[in-house]
Amino acid sequence: MKITLKVWRQKNIQSKGQFETYQVEANEHMSFLEMMDVLNESLIAEKKDPVSFEHDCREGICGTCNMVINGQPHGPMKGTTVCQLHMRSFKDGDTIVVEPWRAKAFPLVKDLVVDRSAFDRIIQAGGYVSVNTGQAQDANAIPIEKDTASDAFDAATCIGCGACVAACPNASAMLFTSAKVSHLAQLPQGKVESKKRVQAMVNQMDDEGFGMCSNVGACEAECPKEISIENIALMNREYFGSVVGSETSV
Repeated sequence: MKITLKVWRQKNIQSKGQFETYQVEANEHMSFLEMMDVLNESLIAEKKDPVSFEHDCREGICGTCNMVINGQPHGPMKGTTVCQLHMRSFKDGDTIVVEPWRAKAFPLVKDLVVDRSAFDRIIQAGGYVSVNTGQAQDANAIPIEKDTASDAFDAATCIGCGACVAACPNASAMLFTSAKVSHLAQLPQGKVESKKRVQAMVNQMDDEGFGMCSNVGACEAECPKEISIENIALMNREYFGSVVGSETSV
């Protein structure tokens, strides 16, 4: 199948970027990243600069493969990362537009690569359990309701790819931050520091320059792990509860 690619090329954040058009011969069984590999092999053979893009596991686990494909983060397939998107999702002769994540908090590094370390700093601000909980216990040692455990696990499946930010018209990181807050806040080990954690993570999120949530819902629709926006409501309750509790105790 013959594909026309329009790929965003930009040397660095200081330089001016533009779309460049390429013709690629692809097999329908290729993944999207394998198709990009074919493009880069042809560019290298022509002694041209290959397209920079991120990838790691190529198994839909790490979320590194961040691309906006035809206006959709991770492409047209629901609940799928770019590395698990295959060329059979497109037709012979299609034109595919490929861009990087677009957000102030995700500064561009080169071509399709952006710096997502803002997510790491949100996690570092409080997304962990620092109290001494002793040695690891058996899985069934602490009774937890099935629904609570399932909700916490669903939130923990967030891979931190940033698709929620790329999809949001405000470039909000509320879905990511709320997923990280929720999966700890609902478990006994995480409740000890829940008030301190939610304030620290929300404050760091704001400091990073992410936009505000306006309940558009695009984040949930484009999330490759289908994280629910119910987590945002839970985080809001956790945050306001912690603020009111702190003011009351003063």
